[in-house]
Amino acid sequence: MPRYLMTVVEPSTGEPPTAEALEQIMKDVDAVHHEMQDAGIWVFGGGLHPPGTATTLRPADGDILIVDGPFIEGKEHVGGFSIIDVPDLDTALGWGRKLVRATTIPIEVRPFYGDSDS
Repeated sequence: MPRYLMTVVEPSTGEPPTAEALEQIMKDVDAVHHEMQDAGIWVFGGGLHPPGTATTLRPADGDILIVDGPFIEGKEHVGGFSIIDVPDLDTALGWGRKLVRATTIPIEVRPFYGDSDS
């Protein structure tokens, strides 16, 4: 079956959710992840620290430059991800809808190269 990456797209600006709202979001996301596990489609997933904790490696004149911080500054960043193994895009989008409801922010659904039917 094809695998899909579902990326949590977090805003980089604006007010973060309150502690209470974030606690509810995390409970809702955890419930969707457990539902994925119970359905046998869960491959791997997790949340990420903020972009400021990133280290980026860049090619530079035959060498590799190490830079503190994200690859690019932007209005949005990857906050987490889930990898699922489902029959088709429509099924992946169904699970993406559940994650959108849980996270209350955008989810990008993208197939992996080399998987059948993707």
